[in-house]
Amino acid sequence: MIIRKHEDDGPIVIPGEACDEILTDTGATEPVYPAIYPQLETDFELWNPNSWKRGHPYDLYKRMREDAPVMWSKVRSPASRYWSVSRYEDIKTVELQPGIFSSQRGGINLAVPGRKHWKPEILIRAAMDNLISMDEPGHMQMRIQQKDFFVPAYVAKLREKVRAKVEALCDDLEAEGPVVDFVKVFSNELPLYTLCEMLGVDEADRPKIVYWMHYLEMASQFLSNPLTTFLGEPLFPLRFNKVVEEMFAYGARVMADRRAHPREDLLTVIAQSRLGGEALPQGYLDGSWLLIIFAGNDTTRNSLSGTVKLMTEWPQQRAIVLDDPTMIANMSEEALRMVSPVKHMRRTALEDTEINGQRIAKDEKVVMWYGAGNRDPEVFANPDVFDMTRENVSKHIAFGHGVHKCLGARVAQMQLQVAYEQLFARFPKIEFTGDIKYGPNALVHAISKLEVNLYGRGNARRAQVQVKAGQAAS
Repeated sequence: MIIRKHEDDGPIVIPGEACDEILTDTGATEPVYPAIYPQLETDFELWNPNSWKRGHPYDLYKRMREDAPVMWSKVRSPASRYWSVSRYEDIKTVELQPGIFSSQRGGINLAVPGRKHWKPEILIRAAMDNLISMDEPGHMQMRIQQKDFFVPAYVAKLREKVRAKVEALCDDLEAEGPVVDFVKVFSNELPLYTLCEMLGVDEADRPKIVYWMHYLEMASQFLSNPLTTFLGEPLFPLRFNKVVEEMFAYGARVMADRRAHPREDLLTVIAQSRLGGEALPQGYLDGSWLLIIFAGNDTTRNSLSGTVKLMTEWPQQRAIVLDDPTMIANMSEEALRMVSPVKHMRRTALEDTEINGQRIAKDEKVVMWYGAGNRDPEVFANPDVFDMTRENVSKHIAFGHGVHKCLGARVAQMQLQVAYEQLFARFPKIEFTGDIKYGPNALVHAISKLEVNLYGRGNARRAQVQVKAGQAAS
């Protein structure tokens, strides 16, 4: 990192080609201070993407909260082991102390490999050089520059475009139904459309974005199951390298164009970003627009699919929404708590500290498991029950907490509410058939397939609309 001093604002850290400030994993296997909680024996490996093909490990979460709330956790060598934090209040403690628990120092992912393993380096650097991996004061400066695309007034304008897209996607569902893969037809499509509208991606370029995202998601599968991926697509390694080249060439071209010919879009804001008065290098600009695509796409996509599944599993809750669509806002919040689309974020201790009695040494890693915190019975009564009427329905930490709470939370919630309004109006009996697949992903709750019957199990024609006339969620 290039560090420039500014007396008024303090030190500003700007990512650059000579990045030496990111603390890569050392391969530490033992904590500096003795672990006071046990390392729980389990066949579910939190670090292993393949384990997550089973979905969230709620039984393990429960054991962690009760017996090992700050647990020294295993990881595949040569990554550094880390402290797993599972209780709601402990997660908030970490989130609310960014001066002690750094996002930037060691990155937000479960591991930062040594630089010799950064292949392709341009992609690894983009994954670390972005807003979500910054500390203060630079982090807030960057958030402020992008805020106009996340304020209520902008989101209200965007809402009408999203509404039209949702209507078209409902038409697509009906055309392919009654039994259809909801992920493929609906939840894969909506967030990418919304994000492209915000960024200002030209219509002709949008198929490229979809194609690139497909290959980037396959990359995580390749790391977990190289043989399976290779058998399914033998040319994947060659195509992946080409995709990376194309994607970053596109970013460089678009950023240059937006600086020369500014538009009223988020890509222009990113292209013109400055930190401490300095223009940002291309690597950071790449990280910025790719973060928006990844973060915004994964969370909304998996929340959409997860909520449809929940509405099948909790028919009494579905009945509440069909009777009173104004409850969709509450339903969306409760669904986010139950689904927890982002599984974890990692922090690095900048000094010796303590969490729930456990001493943490400087440079040790702390991982917050949001799915565990969102089902903490100390905060949410009957946490495994879907209840949109609970008083603290919006208290979940699905979007994180504190200064790093997801900047796009308002946009995500808008999409979810608009989608559910029309889905339940068009298909009030839409039902999950039981056919579901989770992708091998330790970062996000990756629902890769969710088969539904649009008209209820065994029905082949459209059901009678049950939403009360004239009612709509706000």
